[in-house]
Amino acid sequence: MNEKPFIKKMLTVVMILIVAAGSYMIFMKMIIKPALPEGLIQANGRIEGESHLVATKIAGRITKILALEGDSVRSGQILAQLDDNQIREKVNQAAFALEAATARVKATETAYGLMKKQVPIEIERARAGRANSQAVLSKTAAAETQYAKDAGRYRRLAEEGSVGRQKSEQMDLAFESMKRDHESAKSGMVQAEKLLEEAHLGQTQLKAREDELKAVAAQADQARAALLEIESILADLTVRAPVDGVITTKIINPGEVVAPGSPLFSMVNLDQLFLKVYVPEKEIGKLKLNLNARIYIDAMPDTPFEGILTYIASKAEFTPKEVQTPDERVKLVYAVKISLSSNPEHRLTPGLPADAVIRWKDGIDWAKPVW
Repeated sequence: MNEKPFIKKMLTVVMILIVAAGSYMIFMKMIIKPALPEGLIQANGRIEGESHLVATKIAGRITKILALEGDSVRSGQILAQLDDNQIREKVNQAAFALEAATARVKATETAYGLMKKQVPIEIERARAGRANSQAVLSKTAAAETQYAKDAGRYRRLAEEGSVGRQKSEQMDLAFESMKRDHESAKSGMVQAEKLLEEAHLGQTQLKAREDELKAVAAQADQARAALLEIESILADLTVRAPVDGVITTKIINPGEVVAPGSPLFSMVNLDQLFLKVYVPEKEIGKLKLNLNARIYIDAMPDTPFEGILTYIASKAEFTPKEVQTPDERVKLVYAVKISLSSNPEHRLTPGLPADAVIRWKDGIDWAKPVW
C-alpha cells in the first residue's frame, strides 16, 4: 500500500477541518454577540416626534410661502402669508373710528370736569344770596310794621294838635318808602329762590353730562373692541410656527385659496422627541414607567442622550419587519416609548435610527449597546 497518497489525503482533510473550524468560529462570533450586564435591556428603533398641524383660522388666498419641507423653524416664525389688503383697509377704518370716539370722550370729560366744579360753587352762591335776601326781607318786614305804627300814631297826634301836620306827613312818606323797600325785598327773595332752583337744576344737568360721558366712553370701548377684533383677523392672515421644529410636509402653494381650518404645514417639535422601540415579551415584565435610558446614534456612538421610559404598550404585537431582535425565536414584542430629556443643538431628528439601553435594576453600570 502506498502511504504517500494516504498521508496527502489526510493532510488535506485536516486542512479542510481547520479551515472549517476557523470559519465556524468566525461565524459564531458574528451571530453570537456578547450580552449586556444583568439589569440592562437594549432595543432599537427610530426617533419620532409629536406632529403639529399648522392651519389657518380664516379663509384667504395664499400670497407667500416662507418655509419649505425640511426647514428648521422657530416658534413664532412666519411660515405663510394670506392676502390682507381688504383687512388692512378695515383696520384703518376701525382705527379712525376709535380716534374719533376717543376725541369725543376727551371733550365730554373736559365739559363734565368743569361743570362738576362749577355746580357746587353756583349752589353755594345761590344759597348765600337766598339767605341774604331772607335777612333783608325779614328786616324790611319788621321795619314796615314799625313804620306803619309810627305813621298811625303821628296821624292821631296831628289830629289832636299835639304835633304838626308836617311831621305826620313825613312819617307817612317814610312808611311808604319802607313799604317799597319791603316789596323790593320780596322781589329779591323770589329772584334768590329762582337762582337757587336753577343752581340745583345744574345737578340734574351734571348727571345728564355724566350719563353722556358714560355713553361716549362705551362707544369708545366698542370702537376699541372692533379695532382689536379686526387686528386679530389681520394677525391670523400671517401664519406662524406654533413651536420650534422641522417642517415635515408643505401642503399648499402660493395662489391657492384655503378654507378656515385648512392645514398648511405639518411639523415636529424637536424638543419633544421620543424613541419607539420593541421589547421582547420575556423581558417586558422587567420594565416600568420612569426608568432611565440612554440613546445612541451611529453618528455619535460615544455620546449618549438621556431619556425616560414614558409608555409601555398593554398588548403585545408581532415583531415589525424593520426591527431586529437578538433572539430570532421571539415573535411577540411590546412597544415602548423613551422620551428624550433634551435634544442639544437639535442634533436628533425624526426618522433617525437609534439604539437604546434601558436600566431596570439600580446600581448597574451603564454599557453601550452590543448590536
